[in-house]
Amino acid sequence: MTLPLTDTALIGSCLAASALGLLVLTSGGGSSTASSPVAQITAEQTETVGAAPDILADLGAAPLAGVQAVDAEFGAQVRAYLLQNPEVIFEAVAAYEQRTAEAQGDMDRAILEANADALFNDGHSWVGGNPQGDITLVEFIDYRCGFCKRAHDEVAALLEADGGIRLILKEFPILGPESELASRFAVASLRLGGDDVYAVLQDRLMRHDDAITLEFLEELAGGEGLDFAAVAAEMESDAVTDILMENRALAQRLQISGTPTFVMETEMIRGFVPAEALIDIAESLRD
Repeated sequence: MTLPLTDTALIGSCLAASALGLLVLTSGGGSSTASSPVAQITAEQTETVGAAPDILADLGAAPLAGVQAVDAEFGAQVRAYLLQNPEVIFEAVAAYEQRTAEAQGDMDRAILEANADALFNDGHSWVGGNPQGDITLVEFIDYRCGFCKRAHDEVAALLEADGGIRLILKEFPILGPESELASRFAVASLRLGGDDVYAVLQDRLMRHDDAITLEFLEELAGGEGLDFAAVAAEMESDAVTDILMENRALAQRLQISGTPTFVMETEMIRGFVPAEALIDIAESLRD
């Protein structure tokens, strides 16, 4: 996924300053037959740097003690080139972002493959959408997460638009005691009431914006015909504790630290995304 424009612009500005400083401070000149001064820079040339020119001093750079002087002519060439072609810096940002995204994607796919059974067939998570669908979407959720609440309707829109999506929800409470309380209630309700009861209660929890209290959970349970005393006992059971611990361990292996996080087959999607983006990813996976 690409960075927001503001982040890219910030990185571009920082990279521009850093690149200009590095290139101007780098010694070694190079052949006059090179296509541009940028092409002359090598790893070895970064080992000796000298006093910063005025532009770097303006950026807060300080000269290093006991270093060799910079080739002034080469520095002037680099400075002139970058001032005349500032788009080069943003081209470098785009190339760096692309390589970083590809490397992250490769790492994500390897981790997902190693944890496929725990993700897609754990035997305890709720399964919705089309259980026989050709694309599986896993979502790690927290009921106190504002972005999870926003994503709730987007996922519903995805399921309505694409009848081939199998949805798995992973309870992943990370935002405090109320998150823990809500997830324990949801897991206990699934174990005692089944898939349909869980679907209703999970929706109610996601749409609830006030404090999550035992009184509120008792009201929810009663609305679905559950004995809250039994639910409360199940919430404290080893079985529920083990499920949440398994989910946390899985998230740690997948390097997931926030919600919502989605896994669609071989793709890791960190953070909120609209339904249209999820639809596009599903279609690309089918191609």
